Amino acid sequence: MLVNSIENYLKNFAKKVVKDSKDILAKSKDSMGNARGDTALGDSIRFEVELTSTGFSTKFYMNDYGTYLDEGVSGTKEKQSYTDYKGKTRKSSYSYTTKGPPIDILSKWIKKKGIQPKGLGRGRSKNTGQFVSGFAYLISKKIKRDGIKSLSFFQKPAGIEYEKLQKDMLKLIKADIQNYLTTFYRPK
Repeated sequence: MLVNSIENYLKNFAKKVVKDSKDILAKSKDSMGNARGDTALGDSIRFEVELTSTGFSTKFYMNDYGTYLDEGVSGTKEKQSYTDYKGKTRKSSYSYTTKGPPIDILSKWIKKKGIQPKGLGRGRSKNTGQFVSGFAYLISKKIKRDGIKSLSFFQKPAGIEYEKLQKDMLKLIKADIQNYLTTFYRPK
């Protein structure tokens, strides 16, 4: 049976979710002050609509760390939550337990930002031998304790479009069936 209407609708559904996700990311800023929609994460968001033996499958892809930003990461003291595509508030499935963010990465970030904290001193990293600031250590401890807040940049648009999809799906199936019957069973 031809299912052009359903396939086209699913592609439009997925395009809208991807576009809205990128828009939300573009409005938020990363640690460097850049719009996230203009970074590798925004560029990595994509979709595929595939015909399977049981119907259609719509799959979304993004860089791995996108799920951390979407759901957030709970800290040791403060638990983070996010709004899922059904509009329900859920606890993040990610959390810091024994380790926080790498101090070496935070040191590079501090240097790149041009931050020069005073009175915190510097030391060498046990792992890399690089000089790291005490400020990077404090940032790492704070992130480990408080976590990373959720952006729900993907969940929100997916939920909005999913509600529309549920309402419109019967109309599409009806249109495809009528098209199929008209095409293959024309009265003479």
